[in-house]
Amino acid sequence: MEQEHENRSRIIGLRLTVTEYGEIEKKWKKSNCRKLSDYVRRIIFNRPLVSSYRNRSMDEAMAELMLLRKELNAIGVNFNQAVHRLHTLDHLPQMQFWLTAFERDKSVLFGKMDEVVSQVEKLAAVWLQ
Repeated sequence: MEQEHENRSRIIGLRLTVTEYGEIEKKWKKSNCRKLSDYVRRIIFNRPLVSSYRNRSMDEAMAELMLLRKELNAIGVNFNQAVHRLHTLDHLPQMQFWLTAFERDKSVLFGKMDEVVSQVEKLAAVWLQ
């Protein structure tokens, strides 16, 4: 068996049907091999092959959590801006406007926090299966 650091100068031509190639490609993409040729070599020479299986429900949950994190971050930025503005106010009408906006932002924030808690509970349920 040739060593890994030697140049590979020999070529084997292999014709496959579309179905056969599709099966090999599907298995290759589930493996940790970056190149199809490396995957085929590992199979031919009975070398160790690591396949990874992804939990699609976890992928969906992570995508949802990332969106929620982005929204929470935006709300936090808005809240910080509102508090900063509060420190610069000097008239009662401005203060009343700020309080109205604060209450609105606070209800949105608490709603998003409830969504985060719900998503974390779903993730925990999937994780503990």
